[in-house]
Amino acid sequence: MVTRRVAWTRGWRVIASRYPPIDLFEGLTQDPAIWDALIELEQLTNPRIRDEIGAINLVPPEDRIVGPGASYVMAAFTHLNPRGSRFSDGSYGVYYAARELEAAIAETIHHFEIFARDSGDPVRTEAMRVLVGEVDADFEEVGSVPEPDRSAILHPQNYAASQSYAAALRADGAMGLVYPSVRREGGECIAAFKPKAVRIPRQERHLQYRWNGSRVDRYFDHSIDQWIML
Repeated sequence: MVTRRVAWTRGWRVIASRYPPIDLFEGLTQDPAIWDALIELEQLTNPRIRDEIGAINLVPPEDRIVGPGASYVMAAFTHLNPRGSRFSDGSYGVYYAARELEAAIAETIHHFEIFARDSGDPVRTEAMRVLVGEVDADFEEVGSVPEPDRSAILHPQNYAASQSYAAALRADGAMGLVYPSVRREGGECIAAFKPKAVRIPRQERHLQYRWNGSRVDRYFDHSIDQWIML
């Protein structure tokens, strides 16, 4: 396996705006080793804390981060998608980001369309939050994997090979993966297995995806006050 240093001044991530920052992650002590005790105390007066922070036990103390914006990273590892993703079977979290904003949008539109289609959603819009932050870490390079394994890992729909591949690398302590975007030709993405594999991002803009009942046919970019047709 080939490891490559990924150094992006801007790594783009798009998430649904309905997921707000988690205040507890923003203001916790700089010593992550005592987070569990502090969270347990907080739950005595705020029983909703467990739902807000998710499965914090999945992130070892040495991998946790804190500070303004930290929740944007930590939430990816504590609030799991039971359906899994390309590089997770749903038992652990992954932080996905792209080198290009267009690739991040294409990747998230694909998954939003699956969700909306499965839910039978009527015509509607979904508010999205764009995050941008630095990436500077060593990642395992999927592009170096020989065929036919590479194509299986990057299969557009079937995640069996990619999940197995990622689980083995994660168990060996890998920081994450860098791979070609499957949804936008020429794009590049990362899948980080640890919060410390990425820098804390900041909110950059808002988008609005328009679901027309069968697909996302456009999105509104609030930074330029314009609809972008797809």
